Amino acid sequence: MAPPVTLAMIGPWEIGLVVLIVFVLFGAKKLPQLGQGLGAGIRNFKEAISGQDEEKKIETGKSENKADE
Repeated sequence: MAPPVTLAMIGPWEIGLVVLIVFVLFGAKKLPQLGQGLGAGIRNFKEAISGQDEEKKIETGKSENKADE
């Protein structure tokens, strides 16, 4: 009977293969842009989950209302 396949069984050869495939698909010039986009997406997701975006909108709404007065 074969052992169950789990994520913990990923070794350095598999990681190296994935990195090589990413280099071939996107090229070295596109990787920084890809990383920036991924980082911005993760940052926006975390803000949406924690509710910081809502707090910023509320604060800016209050400051705009004070400026109108």
